[in-house]
Amino acid sequence: MSEYVHTSVSNGTGFITLDRPKALNSLSLAMVRDITQALMAWRDDSGVAAVVIRSSSEKAFCAGGDIRFFYDAGRATPQGGSALVEDFFTEEYALNHLIHFYSKPYIALMDGVVMGGGMGVAQGGPGCRVRIVTERTKMAMPEVNIGLFPDVGGSYFLSRAPGKLGCYLGVTGVTVGAADALHAGLADHFVPGSEMAALSALLDATPGTGLRAAIAAFAAPFKDAAGDSKLAAERAAIDRHFGAGSVPAIVASLKTDDSAFAQKTLQVMATRSPLMMCVAHELVERGAALDVAACLRMERTLVRHNFEDGEVIEGVRALVIDKDNAPQWKPAVLEEVDDAMVRRFFQPVWPDYAHPLRHLD
Repeated sequence: MSEYVHTSVSNGTGFITLDRPKALNSLSLAMVRDITQALMAWRDDSGVAAVVIRSSSEKAFCAGGDIRFFYDAGRATPQGGSALVEDFFTEEYALNHLIHFYSKPYIALMDGVVMGGGMGVAQGGPGCRVRIVTERTKMAMPEVNIGLFPDVGGSYFLSRAPGKLGCYLGVTGVTVGAADALHAGLADHFVPGSEMAALSALLDATPGTGLRAAIAAFAAPFKDAAGDSKLAAERAAIDRHFGAGSVPAIVASLKTDDSAFAQKTLQVMATRSPLMMCVAHELVERGAALDVAACLRMERTLVRHNFEDGEVIEGVRALVIDKDNAPQWKPAVLEEVDDAMVRRFFQPVWPDYAHPLRHLD
């Protein structure tokens, strides 16, 4: 394992601990490979009955991919075609697929920041996932804020959120808390931060074969402690506005609503990449009709187009490198985005037999 990923096996449970606190556990290629290696080794190991993935810090479970790496690698080659960038996304998405179909309970302690790639390593499939949030959880698919799109399987799990919540979360990139994560179906249990030490003790003391039931029983008394969901309160407005059919139509609908929610949403969307909001909308719409593997293959195609386009390089520059918070989006305004620009992102890059994720099924 690398210095940022620690693994151990105890009492029939495999533990993966992300330990890159200064970067909020942002995923590097080495970290993706380490997590994959551990999960592959434990998948057929009869001595491991469950897996727990957690952080060494309560500040963040995982803030996503290492976007500084994307920026440096993308700028180093023409049209962002770095082999390291290609490897990162291919292997990250393969890891997301592995997690979704994992054959054993896969328990994610989503304490602190959980964004982008962090969602990808937490959102297991319904047959294995146990996703725990706390009052410190700050969850988002914020990619449109840096000129990217909601990937790591976002086209699958966002499109399956109730109503138009997934479209809202993907197009706006807003951050939500524990109650909203539960309401949107992106988390299973709430545990107060003050009880996380007791939960950790439970994880250590309980055999892996009984871990899923033990966690459910432990979390049951805190079922209502997460508080009220803001998404639930605004659900009717979200479904109405974000069901308008396109990003321009969503904006037009929001402009007819003088509520605080609508006006705040308009302000947020005004800062995002116009092009990538439209791409994100199309991605979530298409994802609803696809299985996990097809969603990940679609996203892998979009990555290639995105780095060739350069929107993500500009977004990372403005928000992370220069920190001027003034990205020069292309196009600069939503009115200049046309259907052809959006469709281009979905055009095949490789023949089917050569797609980097052709082996997923």
